[in-house]
Amino acid sequence: MQKIKFYGVGGQGAVTAAKVLSIAVCLYQDEYAVTVPVYSHERRGSPVYAHIIVDDQPVLLNCYVYEPDIIVVFDDNLLDMGVDVAEGCTEDTVLVLNTARPEMVDKYRRAGGFRRICVCDATGAAVKNIGLNIPNSAMLGALARTGVVSIDAVCSALRDSFGKVGEKNVDAARDAYEDTIDA
Repeated sequence: MQKIKFYGVGGQGAVTAAKVLSIAVCLYQDEYAVTVPVYSHERRGSPVYAHIIVDDQPVLLNCYVYEPDIIVVFDDNLLDMGVDVAEGCTEDTVLVLNTARPEMVDKYRRAGGFRRICVCDATGAAVKNIGLNIPNSAMLGALARTGVVSIDAVCSALRDSFGKVGEKNVDAARDAYEDTIDA
């Protein structure tokens, strides 16, 4: 069982990404997933969260994730907004961080004690491939680097979910997958 939390701000597609992850896992990996979104003030720019549980056995839980195995941060400014992305984390929790600023890696490492941080400029991949600052597809590509989902499953789910613009989202995910590094 893998317990995952997505942290973003309204307008970045974090909740949509959680739903697409569930599609990728369930339809293209023959595994199971449950997604529980949380909408704070439900407006662009406000913090949003999504909780996802992935397993190779049926998931009998339908609840928030309190002790995440993986944290996915869509916006590196969340710490400055007062969001405690490390809540419930252990030293084994993996952080997937969207940032183009090297100093943010150290800031998040200090804030959460993360030993493994997967870093990617998902925003840059999104702008390059889809022309918008909506990093959800690119973040799924970066998440695939952790092994919780395959990049092929992500790409198939993106095609299903985004119709005509699916290929652009696939390109963003593949670019992010290739560019994700362990810091």
